[in-house]
Amino acid sequence: MTGQATSSRFSPGAVVGINEAMIVELVHGFYAAVRADPLLGPIFHREIGDGWDAHLAKLCDFWSSVLLMTGRFAGSPMAAHTALPDITPAHFVAWLALFRQTAERLCPPDAAALFVARSEMIARSLQLGIAARRGELPALHRPG
Repeated sequence: MTGQATSSRFSPGAVVGINEAMIVELVHGFYAAVRADPLLGPIFHREIGDGWDAHLAKLCDFWSSVLLMTGRFAGSPMAAHTALPDITPAHFVAWLALFRQTAERLCPPDAAALFVARSEMIARSLQLGIAARRGELPALHRPG
């Protein structure tokens, strides 16, 4: 057995029944909704163009790495998101709402809850990175 398969067996996703097929279904279902969304769709269409097959495969690798610890993802989500000048908190609110709806529709409750919890953590991290890149983080004040 490879180290990859062993780590997957003890991953947080596997504990709640997440598998590769579920990840594929969620990613494809979610991004179908994103593409149709009036706020999110135009940004994704502009950035991805005709490269949806490759993008969806990369996102499946991302979620497999996050929840099944497969280590398949190679990329820099922070760099990709900080390079987009027009992303606002409203985009993250819409993205998270669609993600939650899709996860709750397609996944068993424990799996949906884990997907949603991780998506919220990732969204917070990306928003902090974007704010830092734009110089929008509040100044830190040291006492006394």
